[in-house]
Amino acid sequence: MNRPIHARGRASRRILCVLGWLLLGFSALTGAQERAQKIALVDMQRLLDEAPQMAAAKTRLTREFADRNADLVQQRSQLEQMQRRLREQGASMPQADAEQLARDIDVLRRALERAQDRLRDELAARNREERDRVWLQLNDTVAQYARDAGIDLVLPTPVLYASARVDITDRILDRLRQQAREESR
Repeated sequence: MNRPIHARGRASRRILCVLGWLLLGFSALTGAQERAQKIALVDMQRLLDEAPQMAAAKTRLTREFADRNADLVQQRSQLEQMQRRLREQGASMPQADAEQLARDIDVLRRALERAQDRLRDELAARNREERDRVWLQLNDTVAQYARDAGIDLVLPTPVLYASARVDITDRILDRLRQQAREESR
C-alpha cells in the first residue's frame, strides 16, 4: 500500500510536530527541575533565637530597664520589712500605729503592683520593638543571601518536607554573625 507523497509529507510533519512538542515539554520539565534546585528553606524562629542581633537587643533591654527593676526590688524588700514588723510587733504597738502601718503597707503594695504592671507593659512593648527591628534585619539578610546565591524562592519553616540540602539557616546565621562583628567595630 503506497501512499501518495503529499500524505507522507503530512505524516512526517505531524511526527516532527509531536517530537517538537515533546522536546519543548522535556526542556520545560528540565527547566522546572533546575528551578526547583533554586528553592531554599530558612528557619526564622531559629534565626530569632540564635542571631547575635537578637542577643544584643536583649542585652540593651536589660540595661535599659535595670534601674527601674532595681527600684522595684528595693520597694519589695521595704514592703516585706513592713509586713514582718506588723506581724511581729503589731500586737504590742498602739492600735493607731498598727492601723497606720497596715494602711502604709496597703498603699505601698498597690503602688508596687502598679509599678510592676507598668514596667511589664513597657518591657513587652520595647521587646516587640526590638524583635520587629531585628526581624526586618533578618528578612533583609535572607533576601540578600538569596539574591547573591541565585535562589528564586525562600520558604520559612515549618514545611511538610524539605531535605537538609535546601536549608540555608546556618549560612544566614553565619552572615548575621559577620554583620554583628562588623557593627561592633
